[in-house]
Amino acid sequence: MNATKQPYWPLPGEAESPLESGKLQPKKILIIQTAFLGDVVLTLPLLSAAARLFPSAKIDFLAIPAAANVVQTHPDLHSLVVYDKRGSDRGISGLFSLIKKLRKCRYGLALVPHRSFRSAFLAFAAGIPVRVGFSASAGRRLLTHIVPYERKKSLHEAERNLGLLSLFGEKMPSLPPRVFVDENDRVTVDNFLRVRKIFRTDPLIALAPGSVWATKRWLPERYAELASRFTSDGKTVILIGGKDDRELCDKILLMSKKAGHNAAGMLTPRESAELIRRCRLLVTNDSAPLHLANAVKTPVVAIFGPTVSDFGFFPRGVEDRLVEINGLTCRPCGIHGGTKCPIGTFECMKNISVPQVMKAIGEVLGEEISCQS
Repeated sequence: MNATKQPYWPLPGEAESPLESGKLQPKKILIIQTAFLGDVVLTLPLLSAAARLFPSAKIDFLAIPAAANVVQTHPDLHSLVVYDKRGSDRGISGLFSLIKKLRKCRYGLALVPHRSFRSAFLAFAAGIPVRVGFSASAGRRLLTHIVPYERKKSLHEAERNLGLLSLFGEKMPSLPPRVFVDENDRVTVDNFLRVRKIFRTDPLIALAPGSVWATKRWLPERYAELASRFTSDGKTVILIGGKDDRELCDKILLMSKKAGHNAAGMLTPRESAELIRRCRLLVTNDSAPLHLANAVKTPVVAIFGPTVSDFGFFPRGVEDRLVEINGLTCRPCGIHGGTKCPIGTFECMKNISVPQVMKAIGEVLGEEISCQS
């Protein structure tokens, strides 16, 4: 059965057969990534690479509202499709309303890095003739061509996503994620800093203590100690995150005796990226700000607890540092972390001390930070 005329169920081996980019010339391409903000940031290189491989195609991107902001200014984007799967588009009616909309676009190719069944189903139900996704997809039977989801050590998720184009017979060059801010983003950050009397010459340090998953969060009191140490050393601390992180950041600032400023929930993802760009360093958990920092080339000290770098979401910069506790038999406990430690010890985070993190910070900054809080 010809995949370019109607869908078919791929057989082992058949689904991995290569496509020739010279023969397949889609007029419209859809990239489906409805996961979290960090996942979308790591899909941006796929958007750039697809534009290089198919220069005459119009490329649309499907994302959730929380992540759409980092995509909409991308120079290779034709149109952004927003799917509010947990809000206004929730449920069967919202799903089929989106499918109806996608069908009208008559896409020739779907690239589906998101490994959920729903993402594969969207591409299938939209009638997109060529649907490329990963072998680890829960909806792999709805795809026409499957790429192995490599779990090799040192392979970054952004590189895995680029692998979706390997079926077209060309190895795409490694492309780092990039977030494209506009003038409004820069002005908003200027105003945020000016109101707080923070000047361009001030040495800025960003802390990102939040995460969707509770077990990915290093202890608040230790972030508070970091904030106090940075402030006593003459640096300006800014806590960043989404709206759900604001209460946590307020708590940390209270514990640190207000040794910093809270930007959580006050800036869009692109504005947050611009603020991070102006910082000398970001200290973060395994969460979206890590990838925003890599996208704007700000050095990172990343604190990993329940997750491990082998999953592919590690910091990529030459100056970046990863702080973790090796040798725990319970680690990793899941690819995303969780709402609570499965065995109740939370050793993966509790055993990471402030001095350990300060040592990594000193290596990045090339200086020692005061031990006085």
